[in-house]
Amino acid sequence: MNLEQLEFGKTYEIRITITEEMVEHFAQATSDYNPIHMDEDYARGTIFQTRVVHGMLHAGLISGVVGTRFPGAGTIYLAQTLKFLKPVFIGDEITYRLKVLEYFPEKNRLRLETVCINQRGETVLTGEALVMPPNK
Repeated sequence: MNLEQLEFGKTYEIRITITEEMVEHFAQATSDYNPIHMDEDYARGTIFQTRVVHGMLHAGLISGVVGTRFPGAGTIYLAQTLKFLKPVFIGDEITYRLKVLEYFPEKNRLRLETVCINQRGETVLTGEALVMPPNK
């Protein structure tokens, strides 16, 4: 998609179930082996009582949506803010919702709202992204 196809308010959603394998691969890629993410015995002793998914895993999944689906292949990620509101657990189904908030045709830029909602309807992450869709 390019700017002409991405008017104010246009929204894209995708649901992704967070798996054990995703958490393991993310830990390997980032070397983030924090026991809250990786060790169930450790996590039982925390306020969450079970392992919590890496918050930045969600940022990576948002990046995947931006760069391949909305706006799409060739999009350049320029900035992202994130606010983590609730924990996400292995097996949670997260809806990743991106919405066009503003467009800047003279610079070929979009400001997107990024929201992640779990299967219980709870918002777990919010933020905004600034992206440059491909010129097509």
